[in-house]
Amino acid sequence: MSRYIFLNLIFIISCQSSKEVDIWKVYYLGGQSNMDGYGHNSKLSNNLKKVIPNSMIFNGKRDNQGLPKGGIGIWAPVEPGHGYLFETNGISNTLSDLFGPELSFANAMKKDDEKIAIIKYSFGGTSLYPGAGYGDWNPDQMRRNHYDNALSTINNAYEIKDINGDGRLDKLIPHGIIWMQGESDAEYSQESADLYLENLKDLMALLRAALRNENLPVVIGKINDSYMTPDGKPTQPFIEIVQSAQKRFTDMDGCASYVTEIESYEFSDDAWHYDTDGFIQMGIAFAKAVKKLESECLGIN
Repeated sequence: MSRYIFLNLIFIISCQSSKEVDIWKVYYLGGQSNMDGYGHNSKLSNNLKKVIPNSMIFNGKRDNQGLPKGGIGIWAPVEPGHGYLFETNGISNTLSDLFGPELSFANAMKKDDEKIAIIKYSFGGTSLYPGAGYGDWNPDQMRRNHYDNALSTINNAYEIKDINGDGRLDKLIPHGIIWMQGESDAEYSQESADLYLENLKDLMALLRAALRNENLPVVIGKINDSYMTPDGKPTQPFIEIVQSAQKRFTDMDGCASYVTEIESYEFSDDAWHYDTDGFIQMGIAFAKAVKKLESECLGIN
């Protein structure tokens, strides 16, 4: 399944028309629940409660491992409601009362008349290590998993030739990968944490290949622990190993950045997810990091 989707995606991207088109800068947002988003729409300031101009999002259907419909969706304007409990059937979207980092990310990325396109697939509780959490992103799994769902999301997003419905052909140019994940690997076992660096390297290489640019900027969000357990111990016993792996990945990769300010964000009452302001600040921090990498790796000012 993965190999077919991957090859089909390469064909779609490479065959887009070169005639006059509208150019959209594409960013893939992936990971687990802190990429899903638990910010409350009701707590947003007025400037973020509305549609973000010149920004579109393809939020792929979150489907459990082994099920066939993960990654279906439609292009829609970026607005509040693309967080946890967002739903799509591939024909219409049902917005939730929550948002993720995509909202403030799009708002921070807008510049003059530039067009921002976000492709999002994330799934709470997932790991890179096979068998941990609520499914995994391991590309070597025989049955369909969240890696396949992510590729399907990207593939389905690229099949649409007019993403904002204005009658003009659109060309989608990949500009970055934003990754917020690792908590499940840090919780599950010593082995899942020890293997995180290699698993992260493999997955980012595959996502870059799917988006046809081996130097595509990658932004990694630092995972954090609330210590909100009855005895005050970590919710993720092996978090330091995964944090070290995240840092090593970005240290070794000249086109990757590690967003560490996330460790200063406040948690909500559930011990795993940031509060509303945290998700706003996260999107802004991701935008700042990817802009710097675009300048260094893509030659864009």
